[in-house]
Amino acid sequence: MTMNEPRPGQDHLGASSRRPLPQQANPTWLGHVQPAHYQRAPANNRGQFQQALPPALPAVPGGRRSAGVFGLVLAGGFVAFFSLFLVLPFLLDRTGISGFVIGFLASLIPLGTVLLTVRFIDRWEPEPKPLLLFAFVWGAAVSIAVTMLIQPYFSLVAGPASGLDYTTFAVTVQAPVVEEFAKSLGLLVLLLFAPKHFNGPVDGVVFAFTIAAGFAFTENILYFGRAIAESSDPGTDLAVVFFLRGVMSPFAHAIFTGTTGLIMGFAARRGRTGLSVLAFVVGLVPAMLLHSAWNRMGQDFLAQYLLVQVPIFLVAVLVIVLLRVAERRLTRQRLNEYAAAGWFTAAEVQMLATAAGRRSALRWAKSVGRGAQMKALFDAATQLALTRQGILSGRDVPAHQREEQHQLAEIAALRAAVAG
Repeated sequence: MTMNEPRPGQDHLGASSRRPLPQQANPTWLGHVQPAHYQRAPANNRGQFQQALPPALPAVPGGRRSAGVFGLVLAGGFVAFFSLFLVLPFLLDRTGISGFVIGFLASLIPLGTVLLTVRFIDRWEPEPKPLLLFAFVWGAAVSIAVTMLIQPYFSLVAGPASGLDYTTFAVTVQAPVVEEFAKSLGLLVLLLFAPKHFNGPVDGVVFAFTIAAGFAFTENILYFGRAIAESSDPGTDLAVVFFLRGVMSPFAHAIFTGTTGLIMGFAARRGRTGLSVLAFVVGLVPAMLLHSAWNRMGQDFLAQYLLVQVPIFLVAVLVIVLLRVAERRLTRQRLNEYAAAGWFTAAEVQMLATAAGRRSALRWAKSVGRGAQMKALFDAATQLALTRQGILSGRDVPAHQREEQHQLAEIAALRAAVAG
C-alpha cells in the first residue's frame, strides 16, 4: 500500500484526485501515468464486495467480448479453410505424401518448443485460447497463402528495380518483405478486432510468437519434406536441415515477427486506432531487416550466427524477462490501489500479484478441489489491474469504469467460490 493512498470511503467512483501522484503510481516504465489522468480506485464503502452492475450492460462479465472473440475466430476459420486449398497442394507437390508426413511429424518438435515458450510468457495474463488458436491458424495457413499470392506480383514489380539477381532478391528482399507482411497482418486483425485482449507489449509478443510458430511449422514441413523427397540420402539431409531449423533456429521467425508485435503492443497501450496502424507499418521495418540479415548469412554462417544471431536471441530473452517483471509490478501496484480503497487486504494482494503467492494459493486450492476457481481469480485480478491502467491512461475512461464494476463483481463471486 502506498503512502498517499486514500482510506476506504473517501472518494466516489470516477472522482479525480487533485493531489500529486502517489509515490508508486508509476511502478515501471510499462504503465506510465500522467498526473492529470490519475484517479483513485472506487471506494468499497461497506467494506465488502457489492454487485454494482450498470443496468444498460449485460450481467455476465465479458459477454460482449466473448461474442466478439467467437466471431473473429469463426471468420478466421473460414479464411484458413479456403487457404488450405492453396497451401496443401503446394506442400504435397513438393514433398510427396511420405515427405509431407515425415516433415509434419518432425515439425512438431520445434513447434512445441516455441509454443511452450509462449505459454511461459503468457502465464501472468493468459490470452483467450480461441484467439491463440486464431493466431496459430493465421500463421500456419492464412499467412502462407497470402505469401504465395503476393510473391509473384512483388517479384514482378520490385525485382527489376532492385538490380539483384533473382535468387539474391528472392532470399534477401522478397521473402523478408512478403512473409513479414503476411504474418503481421494477423497481428493487425487481432489489434483491430480484439483490442480488449491486445492491449500491451506482452500481448503483442504472445500473439506474434504464436503466429510465427504457425508459419514456421508449415515452412518446416516444406523444408523437411523436401529433404526426404529430393535427396539420394534423405536420412542425412533431413538430419542436417532439422539441426539448422529445428535446433539452431526454432525462434527465428518468432523473433522477427515478435519485434512487430512488441511495437504494436506499445501502441495498443495508447488505445488509438490510427497509432496502431502506424505501429504496424513501423514494426514491419525491424522485422524485415532482421529476417533479411538472417537470410544473408552464407559461407561464414557459423561466425555470424554466434556473433550476431545469438546476441539478438539473448536480447530478445532479456526483453521478455523485463516485460514479465514490469507486468507483475504493475499488477501489484494497481491491486494495492484497490486494497487502499477497501477491496482487498494486503495479504490478498500478495497472493494475487506475486508469483510465490499464486503458487502457494494454487497448491492450497487444488488440495481442496478449487484449483480452477483460484486460477480464474488470478486471471480476473490481473484483468482488473489492466482495466485500472486503462482508466489511468485517460482513454475511454467511462467504458473502462463500467468494465471495472463488472470485474469487481466477478471477483466477488470468484472469491466466494474459492472460499467455499
